[in-house]
Amino acid sequence: MAMLAEPPLLEVRDLQTHVFTKRGVGKAVAGASFSLRAGETLGLVGESGSGKSLACFSVLGLNPKPASRIVGGQILFKGDDLVKKSERELRAYRGGRIALVLQDPMTALNPVFTVGNQIREAVRLHQKLSRWAQHRQTVNLLERVHIQNADTDVFAYPHQFSGGMRQRVVSAIALAGKPELLIADEPTTALDVTVQAAYLSLLKEIQAAEGLGIVFVTHDFAVVARICDRVAVMYAGKVVESTSTVELFRAPKHPYTEALLKSVIDVSHRPSRLYSIDGNPPSIFSATKGCSFAPRCIHANAKCHNEAPPTVSTGPRNSVSCWRYVS
Repeated sequence: MAMLAEPPLLEVRDLQTHVFTKRGVGKAVAGASFSLRAGETLGLVGESGSGKSLACFSVLGLNPKPASRIVGGQILFKGDDLVKKSERELRAYRGGRIALVLQDPMTALNPVFTVGNQIREAVRLHQKLSRWAQHRQTVNLLERVHIQNADTDVFAYPHQFSGGMRQRVVSAIALAGKPELLIADEPTTALDVTVQAAYLSLLKEIQAAEGLGIVFVTHDFAVVARICDRVAVMYAGKVVESTSTVELFRAPKHPYTEALLKSVIDVSHRPSRLYSIDGNPPSIFSATKGCSFAPRCIHANAKCHNEAPPTVSTGPRNSVSCWRYVS
């Protein structure tokens, strides 16, 4: 875990990424703020549609264009504002200093090329090596992600690998540029529990060896508990609570965080009824006057419905957006 004195590796400040459609302007990311230090893992959690993935894609300028556009905020990577970078300047960051692991390895990998070809392409783009050295580096990367028969599997095609092995290949491609930051967009969703545990252990092993900062997008609190140092909870395009993983499970502050944790099944006893959060998340096209969670919140009062709460500090690097904590 990173020392508290270290400056952030990544700092996202009031990020606003809007979607432009015939229906109108949708505020998909509506002022999200979070930070990450080197060697740290930040979990981005929340319901589908909360803006987690779009916020991460925006970091690299990979938000879908022209349908979406960053209209405000800052994305500071080691102090450099990526929002101000041109498309050409961003290419120096993508895959090199900042790498991305996508959710589905079958769509991330090209089925007509061997896994070796696809890893070697990333090696060639980011490292000046001879053709033979590129091949050796490709094999080394496969070995690094624990592909046992790397010397022969380098000539295999994606369909010849299991889901877990394909996800490891995607990770090898991400590591080819020797990144400082790894963004993982729900990489364990398509994996069964056993393979998922092995993959998470691999990520922690790589992080310990390389000092990587990791932003891990997930909806699975078991994954959060296993791999994350800190957590940012997103709702309706904003971070409503930012805290350490220990504090998240010990004493969640925001009503939405409390509701999410209640929705997790406790396997130690049989529940009489599964908990669910009443109502639905607001549409990105609707204007919210007060707190976006107020219509679903059991603690909401008139002020919650009429005024958006400020973000207040609840401890070192911890914050929450809720009127209950405003003195």
